[in-house]
Amino acid sequence: MTLSGNWNYPTQMVFGAGVLAKLPEKCAALGMTKPLLITDEGLKDSAIVAKSLEIMAAANMPAGLFAGVKGNPTGENVMAGVAAYKDGGYDGVIAFGGGSGIDAAKAVALMVGQDRPLWDFEDIGDNWLRVNVAGVAPIVAVPTTAGTGSEVGRASVISNADTHEKKIIFHPKMLPAVVIADPELTIGLPAHLTAATGIDAFVHCFEAYCAPGYHPMADGVALEGMRLIKENLVTAYKNGADIEARSHMLVASSMGATAFQKGLGGVHALAHSLGGLYDKHHGLLNAILLPYVMVKNRSAIAARMELLARFMGLEGANGFDAVYNWIIELRAELGVPHTLAEIGMDDKDAAKIGVLSVNDPSAGGNPIALSADEYADLFVQAVHGQLDQARQAA
Repeated sequence: MTLSGNWNYPTQMVFGAGVLAKLPEKCAALGMTKPLLITDEGLKDSAIVAKSLEIMAAANMPAGLFAGVKGNPTGENVMAGVAAYKDGGYDGVIAFGGGSGIDAAKAVALMVGQDRPLWDFEDIGDNWLRVNVAGVAPIVAVPTTAGTGSEVGRASVISNADTHEKKIIFHPKMLPAVVIADPELTIGLPAHLTAATGIDAFVHCFEAYCAPGYHPMADGVALEGMRLIKENLVTAYKNGADIEARSHMLVASSMGATAFQKGLGGVHALAHSLGGLYDKHHGLLNAILLPYVMVKNRSAIAARMELLARFMGLEGANGFDAVYNWIIELRAELGVPHTLAEIGMDDKDAAKIGVLSVNDPSAGGNPIALSADEYADLFVQAVHGQLDQARQAA
């Protein structure tokens, strides 16, 4: 099957195996003559970064490289990127990598033309109106994982190293003008990252679908995204060279981020808090936390699970149990830990996690309004694997 396309929802997407070759053309169309490719530390010496730089050089548009971005990007990472951009005299940004690299790159593109601190643009109220729009650099995004969908987002999640909080930086101009979505770039992704990022994409779709409010377009995108993930994630995990499975997962990732304009929920509220405090992988945190939050929300999402179970072809006594049991089985098949303790966490900061989570912007999209104490309890359950007890209580 040939999978390709040229889409404009929510932004222009050039999709298909080998489309990385179009990178110079798309940069030039945005007026770039000397772009800066921004990515994370792990990709600095990778073959896919080297190939991208070679493609740009061959088109007489040599690109610079900034790879000083952590797995959970910080404000310091962003401002170091801004300094590199200005020192090199660059005129555009290639946001390259997974969520960390792309989030940092979008924030750099925002900040190169601002005279306010980064945190002045946190996604609160009308802060986004403070942005000098003319100063935002053009962005082309090149995703290399199928998880966050940051390539189609208008925001970046950046950690404040002083407070250990994750903050959402937002402006509509942070949406990349063009996405180069080449599934060949995801073939080398290790199996454990394929699993974590893949479930991250599923959680985006799932929480968007369950978020309150009327948004049938987001619901439809989320439903199809979850079906694509069900049909392709395990294949991509077991055979990373399966280009068709990788293609479907790359699309599903963008679909998740498109859908969550409707909202996210408690899984992300907790994952953002834990990622900021403990510097753990965001997708892995979501994968561990999902069933705990799902059980907590059961009374509010049970009806939605009936449709989801039918759409995904899942069988069970009821829709909720069918979806829940499939998620538990999927996590086991992908080698995802069942508890936070298995990734080195304890519950001593439960109260702090509760406060951070209830104040996270994602908490507003949870189907049930949870208190700080309830978020703290969910965290403790996930540390100790108290899922059976939580199901009985629900």
